[in-house]
Amino acid sequence: MQTTKLRPLFQLVSINKEVIRTVAVASTAVKTETLKPWNAIPGPSSLPIIGQIHHFLPGGSFGDMKDPETISRLLETYGPIVRLDSMLGKPPLLFLSDPDSAELVLRSENWLPHRPGFHSLEYYRNDYKKDRGHVTGLISDHGDVWKEFRSTVNPVMLQPKTIKLYTKVLDEVAQDMIVRMKANRDENNMIKKDFDKEMNLWALESIGTVALGCRLNCFDPNLPADSPEWQLIQCVHDLFATANELDFKPSLWRYYSTPTFKQAMKLYEHHENLTKYFIKKGKEQLKTKPDNEKGVLEKLLEINEEVAHIMASDMLFAGVDTAANTVTATLYLLAKNPDKQAKLREEVTSNVEKRSYLRACVKESLRVMPVVSANARRTTKEYNIMGYQVPIGVDVIFAHREMSLMDKYYPNAKEYIPERWLTNKDDPLHYGNAHPFAYGPFGFGARSCIGRRIAELEMDTFVARLIENFQVEWFGPPPTVVQEALNYIKGPYNFVFKDIK
Repeated sequence: MQTTKLRPLFQLVSINKEVIRTVAVASTAVKTETLKPWNAIPGPSSLPIIGQIHHFLPGGSFGDMKDPETISRLLETYGPIVRLDSMLGKPPLLFLSDPDSAELVLRSENWLPHRPGFHSLEYYRNDYKKDRGHVTGLISDHGDVWKEFRSTVNPVMLQPKTIKLYTKVLDEVAQDMIVRMKANRDENNMIKKDFDKEMNLWALESIGTVALGCRLNCFDPNLPADSPEWQLIQCVHDLFATANELDFKPSLWRYYSTPTFKQAMKLYEHHENLTKYFIKKGKEQLKTKPDNEKGVLEKLLEINEEVAHIMASDMLFAGVDTAANTVTATLYLLAKNPDKQAKLREEVTSNVEKRSYLRACVKESLRVMPVVSANARRTTKEYNIMGYQVPIGVDVIFAHREMSLMDKYYPNAKEYIPERWLTNKDDPLHYGNAHPFAYGPFGFGARSCIGRRIAELEMDTFVARLIENFQVEWFGPPPTVVQEALNYIKGPYNFVFKDIK
């Protein structure tokens, strides 16, 4: 990648004023002699040789790793700070449900933040593909290489003027999806096809318009089951499932090539090849595109082709299942709260330019039913956290899902109340009365989600069109949520979509 200029010094100073103050506090605190050692932090009991691993195997007290309540049960059992020692080559873990501690670490680790997560993807890009020393992307890179790449793409991905270019086409995607949904309903106004796959199809068509600069035609009724579009949707879902097994559960893949590891490498390669296919398709369509304002792909290609390929790959990896599941959660919560749905419908049919309640509805769904349970950082210095000494090299997990559902931070926390994002500051419900680090759906600071603006525009646009066209209802028990790197809402999808008269 070509060398890029550093951002202006005044920006860096502005961003890191608070970091410098917090780091100083943290460094001083660690020297205090009264700190309790790392091994005094509460956590599951250990056995000789195998340590704590037996608790997380099938049949263990925390063996159901697909249950999103597992972190909650850890915190309920041991308190707001929980220690897990290193197991099977993974760094030690520290779970936190204390927002003050989360703020301390996140602010202190904001210069070159190391966000642990998809180690198998890092391995694929750096070792399996033998691209070590080259930039590999925002998901898989760390340190100076990551910072230079992020600084290069920030002006493109975070420019509001560029994002607004997609307002019209994303609305066209949403309206086309509404037509498809109406055609795919049965006599009971339920979607005949797999609802989750339909939502993924919408999400791929949406993110494709941004990442590739063209429509993918995912809604073609004659789209073959083995088409590249359906292959990509299935590939992304399978990747999150295998990454969950390799990166978020005890696994031996760091010592030898397990069957799941081999499957993951094939899936990553398949995803890479599919991305190349779609980028080629996008570049061909750019040749016939009117010479208007340039979009994301064109601006990234102007930097260089490597940057464009990497960002397109990361967007197609991270932008499908996340958006689809967030919209599904929002629809479910609106269906279970018809008064909120009616209020939202009144707003989206009134042609007001600023749709504050729409934005509040999606934000509240990300609080109540987040697609990602937590954020993480690897410590680069020692910390005093809640009276315990936390060493360098610990992966700290900030349990935002659990903190967001605590009444002490959000009154009536388990209720779906979009108004909390709009009320006056004097109202106890007002979100500003909560600790700002209890809720973090898009991460924090330098390593916050680079696609946030795009994702919000996609989801807001689609939810608005859905509520404008349908009275959304839900019958039967609540949906099952399964944790597979992301929190997936599983079927049966008991949605009813009645036409608005």
